[in-house]
Amino acid sequence: MRIIHLTPGTGNFHCGSCLRDHALVKALGRLGHELTLVPLYLPMVTDDDDGAEDTGDGEVVAPLFLGGLNMYLQQKFPLFRWTPRVFDRFFDRESLLLGLMDKAGMTKTRDLGAMTVSSFKGSHGEQRKEVDKLIRWLKKQERPDLISFSNGLLSGVAKSVHEELKVPVVCSLQGEDAFLDTLPEPYRRQSWELFRENSAFISRYIAVSDYYAGEMRRRLELTDSKIVAVHNGIDFSRFRADPDKRTDPPVIGYLARMCMGKGMHHLVDAFIDLRQRETVEAKLHLAGAKTAVDDEFIAQQKRKVEAAGLTDDVMISPNISTDDKVDFLQRLSVFSVPALYGESFGLYLIEALACGVPVVQPNHAAFPEILEKTGGGLLYDPEDPANLADSLEMMLSLEERRRKLGFEGGQRARKYFTAERMAEDVEAVFQNVCQSA
Repeated sequence: MRIIHLTPGTGNFHCGSCLRDHALVKALGRLGHELTLVPLYLPMVTDDDDGAEDTGDGEVVAPLFLGGLNMYLQQKFPLFRWTPRVFDRFFDRESLLLGLMDKAGMTKTRDLGAMTVSSFKGSHGEQRKEVDKLIRWLKKQERPDLISFSNGLLSGVAKSVHEELKVPVVCSLQGEDAFLDTLPEPYRRQSWELFRENSAFISRYIAVSDYYAGEMRRRLELTDSKIVAVHNGIDFSRFRADPDKRTDPPVIGYLARMCMGKGMHHLVDAFIDLRQRETVEAKLHLAGAKTAVDDEFIAQQKRKVEAAGLTDDVMISPNISTDDKVDFLQRLSVFSVPALYGESFGLYLIEALACGVPVVQPNHAAFPEILEKTGGGLLYDPEDPANLADSLEMMLSLEERRRKLGFEGGQRARKYFTAERMAEDVEAVFQNVCQSA
């Protein structure tokens, strides 16, 4: 099949959706499909550092479209909706787009809500010029068998693809609700309404977990046949356990966006509680994506740690590289990201297990699915904050069990959560959609 995959970039930090999309595209290429990866908004950040346009796996990276700065300017200032293309190319320069990351998160929630609604309107929104440029470029390419969207926030483009290219669209679903539900009214309601309307131009949705398939089936009012679940997978060649790197005292680790929604503050509180019990020794290492808007939240956690007299036992490492990420995971004794919202998957769990590190997670959202398949950790009741500290204490106290959970969890993760298995399942969905078109 000839497939074009549209995926947003983050500019300067790793995100689970980007890593999943790139692993999927590369694995589909190894299955013999022709893939074109189209970055949107900001340049992509992946686990590959070569920057090549052709990866050798049948994947070609296209120019960036829907540039974040142009999208913003066209939302805020009507003049930019009519400027010539030479102006647009200037604002799509990578240096300017990466400079935007210094201001990430500073956009007023009302402006962000209005721009989200506009993006769901596609060619009828304020950024119609950007959508039209994307559609014109797509029409110049050799006709694909299918166009794939990274997430449902791109669904505003689906109608134009349907009308202009007349090829089926398959759309992944991976965490859209966590963003849309934070928008102020009336933008939250309007966004969900438009999202549901755009579903008419989506041939099939692929959710990244059974939990999220059920959640989005309800929120988007979809029929059972409209949505299917395909678990995420990773390239395990990058990850392996290295017991020689583990230290005494043991280290509790966190690797996700350094923000409140991922529950980093709960892990800090649990660590302080754990150390005050004086039953086990441990250190805490926090790592993950950070933008300027996260600075105050992180500063709050540092102040709590300092007040508890534990500054020397807590390390914070924002925006680490791929090599540093693997080294970080290999040094951990236990891993936890106590996310507060309904996490659609949690790719960080598979990465931790791939390095032989057992996990401690709240018993909600997609986490029970992952641990049911891998058996690589413990689930705790998030209703009582003390339960996280209790579970960490149990894991750290029973070294033999901890090592067994990490080893067996890693082995099962390699069975159920490979990029190859993910690609084969997605391939089956794509083939079914193309045969039905």
